[in-house]
Amino acid sequence: MKFRMAEKSLFAVLLRSPWWISVALAGVIALVSKLALPAELFLFGAMGAVPLLVVAAIAARRQWGQPSAARVQQTLDAVSALSWRDFSAALEDGWQREGYAVSRLEGRQSPGADFALVKAGQTTLVSGKRWKAASLGVEPLRELQAAIGQAGARGGIFVALGDVTPQARAFANAQRIQVLQATELATLLRHTPVGNAARA
Repeated sequence: MKFRMAEKSLFAVLLRSPWWISVALAGVIALVSKLALPAELFLFGAMGAVPLLVVAAIAARRQWGQPSAARVQQTLDAVSALSWRDFSAALEDGWQREGYAVSRLEGRQSPGADFALVKAGQTTLVSGKRWKAASLGVEPLRELQAAIGQAGARGGIFVALGDVTPQARAFANAQRIQVLQATELATLLRHTPVGNAARA
């Protein structure tokens, strides 16, 4: 049975928060233990901070190298103003910098996908033309899934800056399709001309 942490549990919230918050809470527990407990019991009280330090380490690892919220917003503003030609060029450049061989797919060749990414012999199909859509539903993901099946690809990526419906997210998870949104997009484009402009 796979363990799943409740999204609103303290640890889940802390994992989504900056790592230093968990460290600060651990420090508070240690300080309270020092002030409120006899010296011989301090160590036992301070042990309550250990799970928070573990959460801090996990959060720090996840957050390492991720762009700041301001940088993410700047990138979103920049790509929202682009044409498909310029946005697709930025995506292609970003994936090439990640070590992928990138091929553009013609509509007739693969109607549900715009790119094929190849790395270590594995192919991933990408759909990106609807990146400006306000909301992502299931149907575009079905089209990408059909293209994945026809190509025998490992999985897919759907670029979406808008909201993702719960049904679409559940479908994407079930079909091994990554929905590439704000933070991931800013990370991918961090060294492209668009990403450099966002840092300026």
